[in-house]
Amino acid sequence: MDSSFLSFSLLFISLWTADGFMEMVVTRCDFNSTDLNDIEFIDSYIYNKLEYSRFSSRVGEFVGFTEYGVKNAEAWNKDKSILAQERAEKERYCKNNVGNEYNYALTQSVKPYVRLQSVTPSSGKHQSMLVCSVFDFYPKLIKVSWTRDGQEVTSDVTSTDELADGDWYYQIHSHLEYTPRSGEKISCVVEHISLKEPLVTDWDPSMPESERNKIAIGASGLILGLILSLAGFIYYKTKARGRILVPSN
Repeated sequence: MDSSFLSFSLLFISLWTADGFMEMVVTRCDFNSTDLNDIEFIDSYIYNKLEYSRFSSRVGEFVGFTEYGVKNAEAWNKDKSILAQERAEKERYCKNNVGNEYNYALTQSVKPYVRLQSVTPSSGKHQSMLVCSVFDFYPKLIKVSWTRDGQEVTSDVTSTDELADGDWYYQIHSHLEYTPRSGEKISCVVEHISLKEPLVTDWDPSMPESERNKIAIGASGLILGLILSLAGFIYYKTKARGRILVPSN
């Protein structure tokens, strides 16, 4: 399996504060590989949360975003020593750090978990649809496929892209439209760098998931009712022992 496409930022923040005002410089390296051409070095100059000037290695000089920032950018761009120093930072500061971070990230992986369920197709030529949902995996690159009686299914299959959860994990959903056949075996197959072998999840067509859920809920309610009834009976018997019976005249 190929290594996944990565995109990270290395951050270094310098702060100055005085009388309630704050100025800071945020230095970062944006990259998606260790190739120097895929790395961007950025120095952002910020005053009270407003970025007023920036140096980007892709641009090669300073750019201003406010009147004050434009004046600073013009002055810094005229100073060849400042520009030379900023242009050298991509290789000096970013390259080694990016290599370390990239290699570290590639060694980390998180196994996915799979949920297989049946849904009613909104349209199409088939009677049924299965959805194989794969959650909480890292890195991003993954393969989700279907087999029917041991043979890979390539038609009537649609999949979403890998969807970022915003916490470094990803999810993906694959749909298979099919017409049920007696005795068949349908499986969702997941291949990921975190797995030593493909993760195979078989579909059990013996009962629709909605019916299984109804039975599970009903059984839970029955058990809860029995527990409450038993507790009430025990409470009644306990109270009855402590009562003094008054004989009738």
